[in-house]
Amino acid sequence: MTSIKDNYYALIDIGSNTMRLVIYLPNEAGRFREVENVKAVARLRNHLTADGYLSDEGQTILIDTLKEFEDVLKIYPLKHFTVVATATVRQANNKATLVQAVKDQLGWDMQILSEEEEAFYGYLAIVNSTSLTEGVTVDMGGGSTEVTYFKDRKLIHAHSFSFGTLSLRHLYDENVSEADNLHTVKSYVKKAFSTLSWLEDLSVPIIAIGGSARNVAQIDQIDKDYPMAGLHQYPMLLKDLHRIKDHLLSLSNEKRMKVEGLSKDRADIILPAIMTFVTLYKHTHADRFVLSQKGLRDGINYELLFHKQEEPYSPNVLEDSFQELISDFDLDVKQAFQVQHLTREIFDSLVQHKIKGLTKKDWTLLRRASYVFNMGDYIDHESSAQHTFYLLSNRTIDGLSHREKLDLALVASFKNKTVFKQFVRPYKSWLTKTERKKLMLLGALLKFTYCLDGTKRHVIHNIDVNVKKKKILLTLAYTKNAAPEIYQAEKQKKHLEKALKRPVDLTFVKDTKDKE
Repeated sequence: MTSIKDNYYALIDIGSNTMRLVIYLPNEAGRFREVENVKAVARLRNHLTADGYLSDEGQTILIDTLKEFEDVLKIYPLKHFTVVATATVRQANNKATLVQAVKDQLGWDMQILSEEEEAFYGYLAIVNSTSLTEGVTVDMGGGSTEVTYFKDRKLIHAHSFSFGTLSLRHLYDENVSEADNLHTVKSYVKKAFSTLSWLEDLSVPIIAIGGSARNVAQIDQIDKDYPMAGLHQYPMLLKDLHRIKDHLLSLSNEKRMKVEGLSKDRADIILPAIMTFVTLYKHTHADRFVLSQKGLRDGINYELLFHKQEEPYSPNVLEDSFQELISDFDLDVKQAFQVQHLTREIFDSLVQHKIKGLTKKDWTLLRRASYVFNMGDYIDHESSAQHTFYLLSNRTIDGLSHREKLDLALVASFKNKTVFKQFVRPYKSWLTKTERKKLMLLGALLKFTYCLDGTKRHVIHNIDVNVKKKKILLTLAYTKNAAPEIYQAEKQKKHLEKALKRPVDLTFVKDTKDKE
């Protein structure tokens, strides 16, 4: 009998700037988890000759790097293995020879992705890892740049430009300043973008894929002393791109290599990339620039996952993310459903009486938080709140923005007012005072309702809520022995009282219909 650990998936991505070997394991939630990521800066693009052939030196680098990857692969029992090549190999006049060389020396079938396939996989990665329903994707590699436009999660347009960071760098005239060279780059890419009428004035987010975009986001996070870990779905504005461009332009290449967040191997090609992003941002009248950690390789994996479906994407990205959390941290879904039932009865009454600005929309957050409340118990019960907050605020949760992750983390980790303030302190500028108070109330409410099912026996099954001017009366119907829940409810209600700024009176009533 084979276990899930015998089912490794491996993918080699032969790009124009870098080559990568990534190894994955499918998880219980039906998604892929990355277990190994090996990168080699091959810069194959620089080994394309003037007449369009990959040179002997370039071929040697290609084969030698693949043989290094082969050594890593030997320790993994593989269920599925794919080797794909993109722009440089695609554009090489001797690509058939390259495919045969890989077959002869390694026994592998190297698949050369078409321009359409490369663009499609970038789009597929975005719609399966974010909640965005409309946007422009840009995947800038060393030898090509793919752009797509999707709406209602469906691919509308796609195009691959035959320029990338390395080929744009080749436009440089070493006799003029880098600022002048960037102006040349700007004119070149602007002319290219203008050939696509569908790309103009869209006023939607740009979602950027690839190493150059990732480096830009890393630099921005460090500049801003950003308190949250993780890059996926990190948002930036045009002014941020300009600020980073101007700063890097003021530095020599040697100093640029020491900039935190910028890989040394990208120091000489990052400015053409940023200029391309700035130009595209203006051309499309984008409303923001969003970094995606998921790209081509993920798109290929998503196609594997959803190839039997009518549409090649998940019906609900966020639901899939929560299924992963439930699986990874062994969360009790039945208890979450019971807590949701009890919480909803109190919540609806508070909304109806317009208590503390709660609205029906707040239920979405409360419902999500009920699944992951105090999931840090999985690591350590004593410090559960700390672990819960750290995990939820710093883990990538596909389908949630960084702000939405913060809201979820604050509600699901609620312990008391003091700890809440400690967690929120680095993020004060993200939230208004009113928003902080509301999140604290939602957290206190969830903490209270979780204690009503503390023994996971569902003994408290109904709550009657009576909202008075100066107090709130809760009548809780129970079956069986509810002593543990009654004790915890009386103990924990103080947090709810502080958040509501009024007393909460509890009356426990034994259900007379109970046959015990």
